[in-house]
Amino acid sequence: MLEYNLPRYLPSAEELPDSDETPVDNELQELIPGLLKAILLILWSERMDWLFAIDMGIYYHPDKPPIVPDGFLSLGVERFYDEELRPSYVLWDENVVPIFVLEVVSQNYRKEYTTKLDEYEALGVLYYVIYSSRRRRKPHLEVHKLVNGKYELQEGNPVWLPEIGLGIGCERGNYCGVMREWMYWYDEQGQRYLTPAEQIKQEVQRAQQEAQRAQQETQRAQQAEERVQQLTEQLRALGIDPDNLG
Repeated sequence: MLEYNLPRYLPSAEELPDSDETPVDNELQELIPGLLKAILLILWSERMDWLFAIDMGIYYHPDKPPIVPDGFLSLGVERFYDEELRPSYVLWDENVVPIFVLEVVSQNYRKEYTTKLDEYEALGVLYYVIYSSRRRRKPHLEVHKLVNGKYELQEGNPVWLPEIGLGIGCERGNYCGVMREWMYWYDEQGQRYLTPAEQIKQEVQRAQQEAQRAQQETQRAQQAEERVQQLTEQLRALGIDPDNLG
């Protein structure tokens, strides 16, 4: 539960803007969290207790501007609460702090490694993830975990997130027709989960293999039938009735 010193009367999500109205300055800020969400929609298709939001305002006080990460994940919340979906994420309504927040560093640095890190730390976000493909001397991916109220940088790629039951990492792949480094979810053994397009391709390949096996079985059955006919004709040529071989 949240413990904030809030005013008595609080606005609802419908009364608050859904973002800070600041446009993204790089398409990757939408595509990278969009890919993570698309994979979750497959992995957790039967679950209704999670929300992965993209460029949605997180309101922690009615008189202060929202924090708007590129993407965030909350667990233990309603997947949908009406057909209009959420316009924003209001902490005093949800009573759940996001467990995972993602910031994609763009050409215009937005203090992802300083001010935002402090903000998410103060908010109590368990995992703060920063991705920048432009870094040269440091890893592109940083995963910070909240330990005793302070963020500690986690080692590795991917990094296993036990509280979520997924790993997060980055590697080269193809998404939306673009071959580059992307962020993905991973299992506990470090195996990457497939994108929707990859999963469809895999299912098509399986269907093709099954059809090929069925075709081969049909061909073998036809060949066996033809062989029986040939042997039957040979028996008749020898004056043997193939129907009375017993």
